[in-house]
Amino acid sequence: MNDVISLLKSHRSIRKFTDQPIDDDTIAEIMTAGFAAATSSNMQAATVIRVRSTDKREAIASLAGPQPYVASSAAFFVWCADLARSASVVSTDRVEPATDMAEHHIRACVDVALAAQNAAIAAESLGLGICYIGGIRNDPQQVCELLDIPDRVYPLFGFCIGWPDQDPDVKPRLPLSVTLKDDSYDTSCDAGGIAAYDEQMREYYRTRTGGTKDTSWTEDMGALLSRETRPHIREFLHARGIDKR
Repeated sequence: MNDVISLLKSHRSIRKFTDQPIDDDTIAEIMTAGFAAATSSNMQAATVIRVRSTDKREAIASLAGPQPYVASSAAFFVWCADLARSASVVSTDRVEPATDMAEHHIRACVDVALAAQNAAIAAESLGLGICYIGGIRNDPQQVCELLDIPDRVYPLFGFCIGWPDQDPDVKPRLPLSVTLKDDSYDTSCDAGGIAAYDEQMREYYRTRTGGTKDTSWTEDMGALLSRETRPHIREFLHARGIDKR
């Protein structure tokens, strides 16, 4: 196994950081590596906002959870799907960009995810820790107002980077017998693989929490999927001129 594969398999979310800053040159290198990722049709539909303002970071930390590491990490970023930039360069009296197409929405989201994961690996290769913050979608409109995000652009997730002040275990993943299929969507091996994984996750949570959490992946998914999650997102996207057809 080479060093890159070892790094990829050792990912952990870091939520406790030291006070050590990250210099701007290092941030630039990480983001340059991020934007080197594949991009659909060369749209390059990802934009990142670095949030330096203490007040803005504390506001985002609060609405996202609260998640205090948004404010305490060495650097915090908001990754946005951006259909405004490409639209702005083609808008003329004869061309009206069809940025309300669901397909363009998917392309933009994929671009952001690929670029962010490149950046995450770049950061981790330097010994830094990262944590994605999906909680900014708790109130994406407020995030847009805080960061002056225009129509046709929308925040997907936050991104903490800093020097780790913890060393958590790697969270287990579903086995390949469940997630890797040959030729067709064959679920014949799924039940046994998921049952084994449930026990693995139960032990992981027991160890991580000192026995205060004792649940399986199946139980976690039951809790997650039995309730509505951020039902405001569809209306928010429509108001932004996204995903209408």
